[in-house]
Amino acid sequence: MTLREFLHTVASTYDRMAGTGSAAGKLLRSAPTVFEPHIPASYIIKGSAGNGAGAYCPWVSFFDPDETTTATRGMYLVYLFSEDMKTVSLSLNQGVTELRETFGAREAEKRLRGEAAAIRDAFPDNMASGLDDVIDLGGRSGLPRAYEAGNILGRAYAIESLPPEETLKTDLRRMIQLYQDALVLREDLRSTTRELITTIKPKVTGDQDPLLYFAPKNDAEYVQKITAREIKKSRKHETLVKRYGAFLADAGFTAGTNVHPRDLVARRDGDDWLIEAKVVRRGNVSHAVREAIGQLATYAFLLYPAETQPRRMALFTEAIGEVYVRLLSHQGIASVWPTEDGWAGSPEAVNAGLAQKEA
Repeated sequence: MTLREFLHTVASTYDRMAGTGSAAGKLLRSAPTVFEPHIPASYIIKGSAGNGAGAYCPWVSFFDPDETTTATRGMYLVYLFSEDMKTVSLSLNQGVTELRETFGAREAEKRLRGEAAAIRDAFPDNMASGLDDVIDLGGRSGLPRAYEAGNILGRAYAIESLPPEETLKTDLRRMIQLYQDALVLREDLRSTTRELITTIKPKVTGDQDPLLYFAPKNDAEYVQKITAREIKKSRKHETLVKRYGAFLADAGFTAGTNVHPRDLVARRDGDDWLIEAKVVRRGNVSHAVREAIGQLATYAFLLYPAETQPRRMALFTEAIGEVYVRLLSHQGIASVWPTEDGWAGSPEAVNAGLAQKEA
């Protein structure tokens, strides 16, 4: 099903009185299967027709899991259907529940509007051009009005004149990038402008490597340390590994995602694969590639006998470019990343069945 077909079908068949078990409600819950090809592999996708009673404004949301996994808090991207089902808005929005619990409904909406305006104004003019400051969902009190207040940037589509599929895809990709930029702008505002940003700051778990200052005397000491320690992985990382692990299983691999401290191991046709997953943060491909090379070399050397070395592969949250594909291949490392059509990769990865097409 295309994005256009999905949006039109939901809007034309949704009946709030039919409850969440209706055909439209089931279609909304199936949103991940429709949108996954167009969303970074590290994101969480949820569609909802409400909780119990049908929602006045059903939605499909996209969450950066390092920011939030729920529409009740934090910043997220969302398709919001209007009460009359005549429009759907793609909105960079904010959760209201945490603010309501702290300040009450009226003050929460006021703060949402203020924070949305501040983040919006922080964008360079060319980045936000053509997008709407305001979305109209019908103005009903409660969640619809809160959604309207939380809009940072949006784009509304009339259901009966939805744009072509490629336009919808382009708009979605653009809004995903703006989402990441907005997260950075919000934290800049939080640190430089007193009391302007009042949403709860996400908890920072810390990414510092516990082995940063560890100097083992021998291989056994290192292995003991690394297998015993708790490795903190971001939610983006966990989501990427989970999705790719499902692909491997469907492709006939015996795959394990819990072989600590390795991210993934896979076996098929007599080949054992050691797979390291890396999140490309704000386009810094170079850093992710260097980390993957180092991690794979270390684990292969210390966790496997010299006579039974595994084949190595690096998994990324986005395309890494031809130069880095060749660099990894030169190091004997296959590479894979998600695309709209599934999983693309280096020739070695394609030939081994680890990806579906070449870079």
